[in-house]
Amino acid sequence: MKNDDKASISLKKIICISLIFMLIMTVGVMAGNVNFRNVKIVLASGYEMNVLTSKTKVSEILDENHIILLDDEKVVPDLTSELSDNKTIKISKMSEEEIEEADIVETSEEITAEEILKSYDTIVEKIVVKKVKIPYETIKKNVASGTGAKQDRIVQYGVDGLKEVTYKIKYQNNKEIEKKEISSKVIKKPVNKIVEVRNKQTVTTRSSGPRVSYASGKWSYSEAELDLLCAITAQEASSSYNASLAVITTACNRAASSRWKYNGTDPLSQYKAPGQFCYSIDSHWVKRLNGNYPAHVKQAVVDALNGKRNHNYLSFRSAGCASGVNIGGNVYFNAM
Repeated sequence: MKNDDKASISLKKIICISLIFMLIMTVGVMAGNVNFRNVKIVLASGYEMNVLTSKTKVSEILDENHIILLDDEKVVPDLTSELSDNKTIKISKMSEEEIEEADIVETSEEITAEEILKSYDTIVEKIVVKKVKIPYETIKKNVASGTGAKQDRIVQYGVDGLKEVTYKIKYQNNKEIEKKEISSKVIKKPVNKIVEVRNKQTVTTRSSGPRVSYASGKWSYSEAELDLLCAITAQEASSSYNASLAVITTACNRAASSRWKYNGTDPLSQYKAPGQFCYSIDSHWVKRLNGNYPAHVKQAVVDALNGKRNHNYLSFRSAGCASGVNIGGNVYFNAM
């Protein structure tokens, strides 16, 4: 072999050895910069394993060692945490309460593809006009004197008002997602309820006559008497406002009629007359006391006491028992 060839081979060997040496040095430097730590992993079965890792995040350490958490398992520290100072990762079974809580959280966070698509559905905007009730206010006046017993007396019954409200409403998937009031107009103003605190008077007769003269078109009762009027009315007819109004109208018509004056000159006295209304026939009306009747019954009674009527008859019977005008299941007529 020629000397030139030998020199060329030697040079190649020197270059290769130098490259290998440099590679070893680089790896050594890199290894020196990596902080390896010994970590204990305790599995749910109780088995303990020690691993050497450069990772610091719990999830990465478990992934590195091919450990997968089951649905009913939990890990301390949690998956998103960094390794704690004691360098221990503990996996354990969850309690039933923890499993239920996890299921609730998981369910609440699930969003289906259909729900996502629905969020892009067209939003429909409509102008809607609604009638809204305006509640009446109660005004109380003290007109009593001295230190004797007092009682409340209604001198004006309250009547709800009505307003027309215009809304701008947005719908998506036929569901209301936004509602904004843009205007309102009062159709009927509310009538305030006026209650006077008076000196209590002892009633010595069954009927003391009208609390307010009939010439004024109104009668006044205490809260308890009004409740009794409503209970009797509801027992006679409570299927609708007109049905209830027809019953109390009959009592009001009798109170204003000279023919029925012997039973009293106010609706409650007419209701209490023997053998006429349900008050003296049975006690079923008692279960309706203390407001156990529909709101429209009280509204009908209040309206009638304030002068409203829906017929001119003085008597009624259940439908089928007499001939006349049928209002809410009762037939109204004037007896001969």
